[in-house]
Amino acid sequence: MSDKQQVDSPELIELRSRIDACDQKILRLIQERVLVAAEIAKAKLAVDANASFYRPEREAQVLRRVRERNGLLRDQLNGLVSDDQMVRLMREIMSISLAAEMPMSVAYLGPEGTYTQAAVVKHFGQAVNSLDVKTIADVFRLVEQGKAHFGVVPVENSTEGVITHTLDCFATSKLKVCGEVQLPINHQLLSHADGLTAVKKVYAHPQALAQCRNWIERYLPDAEIFSASSNAEAAIIASKDETVAAIASDIAAKIYDIAILASGIEDERNNTTRFLIIGNDSYAASGEDKTTIMVSAPNKVGSLFELLKPLYDVGVDMSRIESRPSRQTNWEYVFFIDLIGHVDDPKVASALAELESKSVYFKLIGSYPVGVL
Repeated sequence: MSDKQQVDSPELIELRSRIDACDQKILRLIQERVLVAAEIAKAKLAVDANASFYRPEREAQVLRRVRERNGLLRDQLNGLVSDDQMVRLMREIMSISLAAEMPMSVAYLGPEGTYTQAAVVKHFGQAVNSLDVKTIADVFRLVEQGKAHFGVVPVENSTEGVITHTLDCFATSKLKVCGEVQLPINHQLLSHADGLTAVKKVYAHPQALAQCRNWIERYLPDAEIFSASSNAEAAIIASKDETVAAIASDIAAKIYDIAILASGIEDERNNTTRFLIIGNDSYAASGEDKTTIMVSAPNKVGSLFELLKPLYDVGVDMSRIESRPSRQTNWEYVFFIDLIGHVDDPKVASALAELESKSVYFKLIGSYPVGVL
């Protein structure tokens, strides 16, 4: 009897029957959840024709509960599904549910295959309509014009620092931050070349080139280095010339059908990029939140200390501060500050009120849930 004709044991038949029963329950529960989501949409529209269907604070709370409950179940059942895996699975179910309430479009820095697109999928799931655009400014523009419900833009990298173009766009935009995504960055070298010695040119976004500087110097010392508008754009260039290599993601390798010559070429293994979700609305507190503000101090000795003192006085933690030229007067700067807490928190509200009174310019960019994944 051949392997294909082997008779399953009674134990295997019983286990497969249990799997089938689990599948049936899962399918039914997912269908029920999406139907309830559709009913929620009807209830919202009955009260407000312009109701907001996407609620980042609600989604953050749900995903945090999933993580907590999965940990308990895993302990009880000796489960094999990690908290991260369960959260990603639940994110996709929530994405499908949201699409049943309202089809949603999200603009991102393209072309297809960028890390920003990966951040879109991580935060919104795959059921959204993703719109790729050429520049960060275009992401802001599409959301401002109502051609996209939300946008996703990179704001800082753990090794190379802040993306200044994103901060500059906030200076002139009325859009608000309503979420964040932290995405581990794993760079691959993509090329049709027959080995590293055949690579004559390397294309990548300047940030990616900087993040792989040491690797390039060690393994491709004679290659010419060129900047691209995005890593996906670099992959497109490499797909057309076998002497060219691109630094990009494994997703880009699949999309543009390019071989991976080397994996994990980033110099820092904990390389992570933080992305912001931008939109037109403000949202309630989720329980674990950040607030981002833009502020300018008077040009005098001790002004920055005076500006930050209200935060210290009430015990509000500042997690990040960046400066950018004001573009109004030489040697004057605006500061982008991330705080721990929501603008509706009494301590945060009190500190911001005093800070605003001491500043020459103040802008609340948004209060939003801390990234769950």
